Amino acid sequence: MSLPGVVSFNPQLRLQYFLMTSEQSYRTPLYEAHLALGGRMVPFASWEMPVQYSSIKSEHRAVRTEAGLFDVSHMGEFVFRGEQSVDLLQHLTTNDVNSLAVGFCHYSFILNASGGIVDDTMVYRRTLDDFLVVVNAANIQKDWDHIQTVARQFPCADIVDESQDWALLALQGPAAFDVISPHVDVAPSHMPFHTIQQARFDQIDVWIAASGYTGENGLEIFAPSDSVQGIWNALLDDNSVSPCGLGARDTLRLEASLALYGHELDDDTTPLEARLGFAVAASGSYVGAEAITQQRAEGPQKSLIMIEMVDRAIPRQGYPIQSSSGESIGVVTSGSLAPWLNKNIGMGYVDPSHTSIGTELWIQVRDRAMAASVVQRPFYSRPKR
Repeated sequence: MSLPGVVSFNPQLRLQYFLMTSEQSYRTPLYEAHLALGGRMVPFASWEMPVQYSSIKSEHRAVRTEAGLFDVSHMGEFVFRGEQSVDLLQHLTTNDVNSLAVGFCHYSFILNASGGIVDDTMVYRRTLDDFLVVVNAANIQKDWDHIQTVARQFPCADIVDESQDWALLALQGPAAFDVISPHVDVAPSHMPFHTIQQARFDQIDVWIAASGYTGENGLEIFAPSDSVQGIWNALLDDNSVSPCGLGARDTLRLEASLALYGHELDDDTTPLEARLGFAVAASGSYVGAEAITQQRAEGPQKSLIMIEMVDRAIPRQGYPIQSSSGESIGVVTSGSLAPWLNKNIGMGYVDPSHTSIGTELWIQVRDRAMAASVVQRPFYSRPKR
């Protein structure tokens, strides 16, 4: 624990906790468990992560029909405490922290001065002045450096990088609540969406959040790094739970029209251009607020659309988007066959004049123009529970 006003980050702790296989490669505490299950390991944001165990399609369907278990321990966890923690987060992030009730979480952004997205994040309010902020694995150091700069204005806020202390599991799917219930001393099925509470999982202290990145009902479990193996094994003992890798996580989030940093989001794109203005307060003095206010008044230079192919083709990242008359108007940012919907879908940025639902487009697939159209967001909506 650091003293109030001290921003704490010790990279040596991260190296001690996560086995470093090379200068750019890290492993989560469950690395050996993934190998034992036949996980196909791939490099991802400097981590060795399982992309799949059986097949992306079967893992995707498991999440939609029963439950899938993901190791997402590569994500970063920053804790904000102290009497100025609210003030700091109100200035650092775009969503209104003052209106976030204890026990709830919300989606938010960290912006640069020009309104570009440094990262997208989940902010969990555990007590009045104790916040857990989860950031993307690829952005941990960049985010930390940015936070250090902003935090100088708030000497009574205490910021600690606890990434080395926690592992993170995502149990996603309609059976998730029934699967976890016998193991915990709370009632997860009664948790509203975007809430968090402390619990005991088979005598292990954890935090459980009703959140996720699959577009499905489910939970995320913040567990001590040295205890996560037991939790992982206990959940997989249930026959309705399948281990799932990054491949299915990507197709699931795409079906749910969830943006991914490095694809739909980056330092040169604003939340308004990504059509995620719901996570940006209508007013405030957060970093980037002036640029966002100006863009609200003038309109964005580009806008994110949902793409459904008419012709038989997959709209891959980087493919050019053309208007019905053949004019170049944008680029695809994500695309795949949607295993549950059985459609070829994608997302991309275009000139704002081509965003109306039903607009006809052409996707340049190598040397051929393939027909597509703009459709409603999201492609898939989870059933209410």
